[in-house]
Amino acid sequence: MLFSEDRLVRRDASYGSIEVICGSMFSGKTEELIRRIRRAQFARLDVEIFKPTVDTRYHHRDIISHDSSHISSTPVEHSSTILRLGSTTRVVGIDEAQFFDDGLPDVCNELANRGLRVIVAGLDMDFKGRPFGPIPALLAIAEHVTKVHAVCVRCGAPANYSYRLAGDQQKLLLGEKESYEPRCRACFFSA
Repeated sequence: MLFSEDRLVRRDASYGSIEVICGSMFSGKTEELIRRIRRAQFARLDVEIFKPTVDTRYHHRDIISHDSSHISSTPVEHSSTILRLGSTTRVVGIDEAQFFDDGLPDVCNELANRGLRVIVAGLDMDFKGRPFGPIPALLAIAEHVTKVHAVCVRCGAPANYSYRLAGDQQKLLLGEKESYEPRCRACFFSA
């Protein structure tokens, strides 16, 4: 046995993992989440997929990527609801994680410690270029991190910032191409 953070951990215990897919808007985060979930379904693993109830941009229930790929999901208001899984679930997908409460990292840890594969997608920075919601904490505890990039609409370089076109300064502003555009560092900070 190993001693870890005030608890005993058995060497033969089966643990899952946490994967985070992050990046700017229009970078393909949801598309990559859907791809990984579909591969798990192809492998005949039981999956459950969640999204925050505030995300109603494309559909109130389904997760839909900018390229129109879609997959059915369960909208939830609070991250703790995700813990109420079916007993046969092996893979959990979570989209738009930046909109969840700060309890999401603990929820993901608990699921991974139960032996589940947890795949989380979300914006790592807000429109001001600052860390967004629970994503920084998820990045710290994840076994696997994939940072995807969009293409800067100003110069064509890899973009990892979501530039807000609208003048609204509230942190949560759901929108698409009418409200945001992907930009590289130089174009984001020169605006």
